[in-house]
Amino acid sequence: VLVILNAFDITLTLPGLAGIILGIGMAVDANVIIFARVKEEMSKGRSVRNSLKEGFHKAMSAIVDGNVTTLIAAAVLWLKGSGSVKGFAQTLAIGIIVSMFTALVITRMIVYAFYAVGIHSEKLYYRPKKERKPFDFVAKRKVFYPIAAAVIIAGFVVMGAGSASGRGAFAYSLEFEGGTSTTVEFDKDYSIDELDEKVVPVVEEITGDKNVQTQKVAGGNQVIIKTKTLDLNTREKLNQAMADNFGVDASTITAENISSTTSKEMRQDAVIAVIVATICMLIYIWLRFKDIRFAGSAVLALIHDVLVVIAFYAVSRISVGNTFIACMLTIVGYSINATIVIFDRIREQLKTKTKNADLKEIVNDSITQTLTRSIYTSLTTFIMVFCLFIIGVSSMREFALPLMVGILAGAYSSVCITGTLWYTLKGKSKKKK
Repeated sequence: VLVILNAFDITLTLPGLAGIILGIGMAVDANVIIFARVKEEMSKGRSVRNSLKEGFHKAMSAIVDGNVTTLIAAAVLWLKGSGSVKGFAQTLAIGIIVSMFTALVITRMIVYAFYAVGIHSEKLYYRPKKERKPFDFVAKRKVFYPIAAAVIIAGFVVMGAGSASGRGAFAYSLEFEGGTSTTVEFDKDYSIDELDEKVVPVVEEITGDKNVQTQKVAGGNQVIIKTKTLDLNTREKLNQAMADNFGVDASTITAENISSTTSKEMRQDAVIAVIVATICMLIYIWLRFKDIRFAGSAVLALIHDVLVVIAFYAVSRISVGNTFIACMLTIVGYSINATIVIFDRIREQLKTKTKNADLKEIVNDSITQTLTRSIYTSLTTFIMVFCLFIIGVSSMREFALPLMVGILAGAYSSVCITGTLWYTLKGKSKKKK
């Protein structure tokens, strides 16, 4: 990915970084799907070589469908989006293509190379475990649905309360509603790292803004500090803090209000791109699975994930700026992949079911069989984003925290909502017939 970014001179932005993170998460996902399939084949008594062959073959459809749906989203975002949205789409598309290649080609070569040099012992590929008894997810849908609805409704209530109190539904950053630009003349030339380490924390403490931006002025020691809109009292406190902590002459500090940098048109383009991408994914799933109920269930779960994260933004009052757009795009691209894996297993079982087979049993079996994969991939991606939250600067933390919530929401909707929702819709159509 890094070589391709350099070869095509692609500018790496925060949304672009989000696309790379999503690509890494999907690369892990593809490998987990393959290895889980190999273990299933070995549990049926097949040899190591036959299990490897069948594992890669059976994992192919889930990997291709999951990656193609996300690739469709990336293509639409690249065509319809602008600025940060286009940067996200570029890195996401590169990550998807590379991860598909590594999973289906490189991983296969490495695993077969191990086998070819004499590593044939079944213990190295699979350790027999007691077969997991299917959990009745379908019966628990009366609990799962209200929990999801309650979280979303609570978010809307908080947004309404914020608007009514005059605080606003969200804590918008300067990209969305403008802010204050403060120019400070320091007594020495601070590096970007020094500004992030020493100056930014002081500004955050005074202003209460966790999305502070700094910009060095070439040819001197001046630094432009951009924050949310500050009143006169806060400006005076900031000037005094600069004087007390860094020996700055407070009389030389200037401040002016700035207009929003994220235009209304750019926001509209981002929203339209997400809607069009979702519709395109719905159509693909419909055609691929030959059942509109699969597509409808996947999109409803996707909407659930987005609304849960929006509710988190409203409750936590995390700044809504360019990181918000990046976070939403990442969740839309990532959540659909887990759903595809479950639907692929349901589709596989439907092909072999008898006339008397219980649909409820098929759904419960499919979710249970893919549960390990859902936990592993969500956990690995969560750990990676958690590291960004711990190590990153403030703006990176404001991106990572909602993304962690989105990963958890996506895992919940994939396991607890999508399969049971498809079963509910399928049951209603049978009753009509």
